[in-house]
Amino acid sequence: MWFAPSTPCAPPRPGCSPAQPGAVTAIEGAVFSGALDGHVRAFSTANGALLWDFDTVRDYATVNGVPASGGSLDGAGPVIADGMVYVNSGYPRFGGKPGNVLLAFGVKQ
Repeated sequence: MWFAPSTPCAPPRPGCSPAQPGAVTAIEGAVFSGALDGHVRAFSTANGALLWDFDTVRDYATVNGVPASGGSLDGAGPVIADGMVYVNSGYPRFGGKPGNVLLAFGVKQ
């Protein structure tokens, strides 16, 4: 029905790849996909247009004070529940960037 062309790594990083080998998650109107470059993206189910893009590769201040950083997304897909999107960032199954963070995204009220 449609496809989403790969996006060059932005910003460029050692070992970076725009491949999206992990599991995808679909909700009405959108498909969420993580990529080896550390981005999680949402695409329109109607035509594949990019709806949202977040680069998870960075350091994070965490709620428990443990240092955390994002990395490649190459495993389980995002989990969507009760208006939140949860993403495990830092799964370098094929030599990507390691990390150790669980991110939670919500809609501003």
